[in-house]
This record gives sequence, C-alpha cells and structure tokens, in this order.
Amino acid sequence: MTSHSAVVIGAGIGGIATAAHLAKRGMHVTVFEKNQRPGGRCDHFIRDGHRFDTGPTLLIMPQVYEEAFAAFGVSMHDVLDLREVDPTYRLIFDDGSQLALTSDMKSMYNQLEGFEVGGFQGFLRYMEEGHRHYDVAMERLVERDFRTAAEFFSLGNLPLLYQLKPLVPHYRHMAAYFKEPRLKAAFTFQDVYMGLSPFEAPATFSMMPYTELAHGVWYPQGGMNQVVEVLVELAREAGVEFVYDTAVDHIDINGAGARGLVLDDGHRVEANAVVANADLPYVYQNLLPKDGLAERMTHKRFSCSVISFFWGVDKTYSELGPHTLFLSDQYRENFERISQGLSLPEDPCLYIHAPSRLDPSAAPAGEDTLIAIVPVCHLDETGEQDWCSIRDNARQAVFKRLATLGIHDLKAHLKFEVNYTPLSWCKRYNLMKGATHGLSHTLTQLGYLRPRNRHPRYHNVYFVGASTHPGTGVPTALVSARQVADRVMDDMAV
Repeated sequence: MTSHSAVVIGAGIGGIATAAHLAKRGMHVTVFEKNQRPGGRCDHFIRDGHRFDTGPTLLIMPQVYEEAFAAFGVSMHDVLDLREVDPTYRLIFDDGSQLALTSDMKSMYNQLEGFEVGGFQGFLRYMEEGHRHYDVAMERLVERDFRTAAEFFSLGNLPLLYQLKPLVPHYRHMAAYFKEPRLKAAFTFQDVYMGLSPFEAPATFSMMPYTELAHGVWYPQGGMNQVVEVLVELAREAGVEFVYDTAVDHIDINGAGARGLVLDDGHRVEANAVVANADLPYVYQNLLPKDGLAERMTHKRFSCSVISFFWGVDKTYSELGPHTLFLSDQYRENFERISQGLSLPEDPCLYIHAPSRLDPSAAPAGEDTLIAIVPVCHLDETGEQDWCSIRDNARQAVFKRLATLGIHDLKAHLKFEVNYTPLSWCKRYNLMKGATHGLSHTLTQLGYLRPRNRHPRYHNVYFVGASTHPGTGVPTALVSARQVADRVMDDMAV
C-alpha cells in the first residue's frame, strides 16, 4: 500500500470528480464500479442507432461546470460541445394553452400577459428574487462545507431565514407574483429536479427557474454522458485507475477507521481513505457495520422516483421540441399522490425529451429517439405496489398526452421500448427505495442538517453524491467532490 492512497466506491459524477481531485494532489486513487461503465445515474445506452441518456437530459448551472473543469486545468467550452436550448421548455396545460420559457423578454411579455394581466411584471419580480436566492444560496449554503454545527447555526446565518425564505413553501409563495395557477405551476415544476413537491419545497428554490433563464439550459453534443466521458479522461490523465464490473462487499472497518475495502470476490484492497459515491443510505445499510446510524437513515425522507420510457421510433415527430412538459390542472393532486405513495392520477404531469432536435446523431436519419419521464412515488415498505400496472398506466398517460398534440400513431411506430421503474433504479444503481434523487431536500435535510461528507465515527470514510451535502444533481455532485477532496487532504495533513 502506498503512503497516500484512496479507494472510491462508484463511478458516478461525484466519485469520478473526487478521484480526479485527489489524484491531482498526489494520491494514488482506484475507483471500483459495479456496472460495466462509468456514469452512475448519469448513464446512457445505445440501441439500433438510438442514443438515450437515462438520467439528466440537460445541463444547467453552467458556472458550476466551468469552475469544476477549470480546477482540472481545462476550459468547459474546450472539452464539451455545448448547444444552448432556447426556448428551454415548451409547457402544455390541460386546456391546450402553451408557454415557451425563453430568454426572449418580448416573447415572455406577450405570452405571460396572455395568461394574466400583469403577469410579466410578476415574472420580473420573481426573477429578481430568484437572482438573490441563487447568489446567496450558492455562496452561503451550496459552496460551503459545514464541518461543525457552529458554522451553520451561527448569528451570521440568521439573515438567511429572511433572505432565502426556507420556511415558506414554494408554491404558496407564488401568490406574491401570480394569481394564475398555470403560471404558478410553470415556475415551480423545477422542484422535481430535487425530487421534491413544490408544495413542500422551500421558496429558496426559485433559484432554479432563475438560473435556467439567466444562465441558460445547455445540451452537450453526444448527450449528457459526454460530461462523464470527459471527467473520466481527466481522471485517467491524473493517474486514477478504474475497475469496472467489480462490486464492493463491504468497507473494512477497524476500530475508528477503515483499512480499505473487501470486494465481492473476497479480495481486500487497502487504502488510507475510503470515499463512497454509492447511494448513501445503501452504504449505511450494506457496506458499513450495522448500528443506530444505519437505522436512522431508513427513517429519513426520501425523494420521489420516476418511470422512464426509452423509445426508438421509425419516424420523426415534428410536433415535439427538445423538451416538452405537460402540466396537469390537478397539479397539487399529482404531487400529493406521489408524496403519499398512491397510484398515478388520471392525468399525471410528465416530460418528453427528443434529443435529436439538438443533436441529430441521437437517432438514425428519418427516425426519432424519445424519452418520456413520469414522476411517481418511491418503493414503499410493504412491497405490494404493482409496478407493472403503474408502468402500463404511465405509458397510456403519455400516449394520451401526445394525442393532444396530434400524435396518435406512436405505438404503431415503436421499434422497441426499454423502461425503468423504481425497481429498476434500485437494482441497477443500488438506490434505496428506488428514490432517483436520493434523500429528499426538505428543510430538515438541507445544509448542515443533511448527512455530512465524512462519517461521524470512522475518521477516514467519506461520502460524495446525491444524499450528502449539498444535494442531488450533477452541478452539486461537482461541488461535493471538491469539498470531499479538500476534507480528505486536510485530514491527511493532520
């Protein structure tokens, strides 16, 4: 064993980036990944010439990416071929009305005033608040690694209760800007990125629609997995070794620390530091000694899940843009049924992605690659949910929504379908309860109250990823990776 070595469990975005940071600082790093390729939830597959991103389908918060790549000595724009998406989304409501979210303020004025007199001024005020929330939250919460309670619960942070409105539910707060329910939905659906209901999410998350319109929504040519490929190459150049098709049986604990890993085949790997990029609740339940911490983890709030359909289609559908969202008039019921673990409503909110609108290589010429995503509840404790029935109902809901756009023949033109349910997310990526966004981002699971990036008992066991601080998503994984690498190096220096 070298004097300074680390092992990383899982080759998700957070694990790859952490490994690259540590290797650049002189550590010998090995990443063990149970699947055949890197990416974790930012995965992809290709079938019959159709390319699918199975996780994120767009790049937001580009400044975070720019800072992350700059730390590795490269420019984001040199390593990623990015195309700006504008309008970012086309929103379609039950009455057939539509709203294209765009940075074109004249277009936004005309559209919003058509929904509600004064809607544009409400939008401008909401964007101003989102700007404040973004700047303050990034500087004071996301970018900070709270290592002690005193750092978080300080007099200096008291103004955040006023500045970020964390105690006010996001949807309820929209009454300060809009009367029209459709507009309230149009600027809160982004909470689903955090696996949250807008009726539970703090108003802090107005930062999300702000960053999309102010900083842009982008699409890397080749799909979001290009981010993974670039990070892997940077990590390899720094000296990181990747080992695929290799699952970890457990973290080898000795007293107050870890000696390394034990792989599924019984092989032991020694290391000075262990970084777990696997889903945090899974790590506590399956890779660490059972104790009260593991039990408490199961009682935390988990995010929702999704059913995803991946369709190869033998024709194109010009009716669909790159990002289309159907928002139901039964907006509250949609999210209540998800949070209460109930079956799908009759008209669920859902999202359709057509990547070939942005990158023709995503589908064969004259054909389409379509991804449909329907938010659903996560796995319950009983195991009695009928996911085959729920999946079939979700599929029919997608067909029903597409018919409102004049698309009646999709079923007849499907070459193939691949679908993921919460059971799939659980099996493929070891996501406890199939919760696609890890632990939920409720008020009591944010900031210092979110699980920390170092184990409270084992001094050299670290965590990076969706269920740790600062939270879920590719941008936050990149931030988390830097924070974990800093923590490891600081601990090594003591």
